[in-house]
Amino acid sequence: MKQQLIKNGLVLDMKGNHKPQAKDILIEGKWIRDIRPNIEPEVDTEIIDAEGKIVMPGFVDTHRHVWESLLRHIGTDWTLLTYLDNLYYGNLGSMLTPEDSYIANLWGALEAIDAGVTTVLDWSMLETPEHADASIKGLQAAGIRAVFAHGTPGYETYWSRDSEVRHPKDAKRVKKEYFQSDDQLLTMALAIRGPEFSSWEVTLDDIQLARELDAIASMHIGFGTWGPHDRSITRMREAGLLDSDLNLVHVNRIQPHEYEYIAESGASLSVTPEVEMMMGHGYPATGYLHKHRGLVTLGVDVVVATAGDMFAQMKFALQAERAWQNEQRLDRGEMPEQLKMTTNDVLTFATLNGAKALKLDDKIGTLDVGKEADLLLINPSSFNLFPLNHEPVGAVVQSARPENVDSVFIAGRPVKRHGKLLFDDLDGLRNKVLAASEAVFHRQAAKN
Repeated sequence: MKQQLIKNGLVLDMKGNHKPQAKDILIEGKWIRDIRPNIEPEVDTEIIDAEGKIVMPGFVDTHRHVWESLLRHIGTDWTLLTYLDNLYYGNLGSMLTPEDSYIANLWGALEAIDAGVTTVLDWSMLETPEHADASIKGLQAAGIRAVFAHGTPGYETYWSRDSEVRHPKDAKRVKKEYFQSDDQLLTMALAIRGPEFSSWEVTLDDIQLARELDAIASMHIGFGTWGPHDRSITRMREAGLLDSDLNLVHVNRIQPHEYEYIAESGASLSVTPEVEMMMGHGYPATGYLHKHRGLVTLGVDVVVATAGDMFAQMKFALQAERAWQNEQRLDRGEMPEQLKMTTNDVLTFATLNGAKALKLDDKIGTLDVGKEADLLLINPSSFNLFPLNHEPVGAVVQSARPENVDSVFIAGRPVKRHGKLLFDDLDGLRNKVLAASEAVFHRQAAKN
């Protein structure tokens, strides 16, 4: 079995000690087989020089609409309502052909990899079974680790608070055809609408379907004007639904005690801070759930409005929460003396917590012997990172950018090296992306 030896990196393992330690990492096949200083290579072992570079787990993005990569930038001035009107309800989102969906997921997944995101939950919108097949194949072609969250069509009959239309039964075929084994890069979830975008009875049915399929159920919930009105978290708790197999997205505007319910249940929260603050979901709930030791994770969300890297989301999440806490102290006539949320907290949200939320922490999320080798090499030699001054966590969270990602490995396979994606014919793919994007807008114009 092929061996690769990463030599002399500043290893940030995210296991508790977050100071850099100069170590080697031995990868055999897809597994991390050893981590310690001065590992002697066997014959034919590939040596990867990581001198001076930060070596850390790959980022885990727990909420992204990957298919929107074809529609980049069109939503930079949209509110949430504008977004829903333009992409859902039979509009732009339904204009993609299956081939478009393949190209979109391939391109969007490569964008994630290039920025150091090794795992993503792809919250899909699927018009037909053929769209599901194409979307899955796009993720496979990119070589990313992904949780494919099987979604519904974008038609208004599906997306309304009184909708009685159940989640498409094609999810059972998709599970059988693509996800019989957990020992693969792709696993399955259900992207359900939840009680604020379907009837209560449909939500119960959809969660039950997810549990029959042994899949996480991910839903947008508890935000905007729906959150204070619906009390969905309390209703779900009273119905015995809250559990660790639920991924709750946004949850900006619920009662403070409801965050305690979420934490107690083990359900995860996907905070998408940049989009939430921009579009009007509400203030990011990062600190509310973290206060109760709940499972906070981060996501990029809609790439029609923002770039697909986790560096930006970490900074947004951290500074939004710090600003909120500091403002409360100032309102009491006190100067802040310490910052309660740390860079280490946020880096944990973006790595280990994300892995836990997606039920993958036995494989990824930390650098540990026996886990799969999903990891990054970050080059700190550029102006924005040099010198590190023995503070790699602060450097990664506060200062790093996608262009600092030197190398990316997923399940031991190099997918980016020396700052370049290892993907054949990127220029040809760019041409396909452009043609597909233009075709989608042409179809929308013809419809109108």
